[in-house]
Amino acid sequence: MPIKDILTVIDLQGDQPAAKYALSLAELHDAHVTGLALAFEPLAPAFAAAPMPIDYIQAAQEQAIAAAKASQATFEEMARVAGVKFEGRRADLLTGGPLENVLYHCRPTDLVVIGQNDPETSEPMRDLLIETILFESGAPVLVVPYIGAKTTGPKNVLIGWDGSPTASRAVHAALPMLADADKITVMVIEKRSGSAGQPGADIATYLARHDLNVTVNVVTNPQIGVADTLLNTVSEQGHDLVVMGGYGHSRMREFLFGGATREILASMTVPVLMSH
Repeated sequence: MPIKDILTVIDLQGDQPAAKYALSLAELHDAHVTGLALAFEPLAPAFAAAPMPIDYIQAAQEQAIAAAKASQATFEEMARVAGVKFEGRRADLLTGGPLENVLYHCRPTDLVVIGQNDPETSEPMRDLLIETILFESGAPVLVVPYIGAKTTGPKNVLIGWDGSPTASRAVHAALPMLADADKITVMVIEKRSGSAGQPGADIATYLARHDLNVTVNVVTNPQIGVADTLLNTVSEQGHDLVVMGGYGHSRMREFLFGGATREILASMTVPVLMSH
């Protein structure tokens, strides 16, 4: 299915790398892109001895809404310059509260684009937003590094393949982007040798039937972790997009990524497309 509807979560500050990438995808695929600006309302700490002053809460709310409106206006001007079909929206969130207001916008779309958390200018709830959208929206999520990314479309793609349903869904979601790639590498990391059959042959055959240029790279018993193995390959081979499944499990109201997924998202240098 082609990419025709994209939603991007707009950063409240900075150079807007996620919005820029979403707009470039919209231009490449003739898609509509929606920019979602988030206003984070303050949450009174549970240990507070007295209620927060009404005027303080009102001022904080007004400041949050003003920041969201400013980021929405920035996105809309970027979209006008790019010449793509677009819409700007705003969602108000109680800091630390439920994210249903965000998920409502993310579910009816082909792809959600969101920026990696920038440790220098960290925004409220960014890691939780990424995890919740991935696990609860039903849409694939493309995370863009805070250092930015090329906006000419991915040409050298790395697929992290383990045969899982999440990896399969990620590949299917990436097909429209893979169609424009010059090179696609399916990377299989085996913690021990002796697997039956040829690892990665199934997905490579599937992609070849879509007339895609595919090679398979099998790494057996790596001396470093899965995340470091993948990230090193990205750096050495010049990949400009990673496609992989996202792993995690729920614990009460908190989401925890699997170790490799979390490490990759913390240290990524190119966009990562994930599905769950």
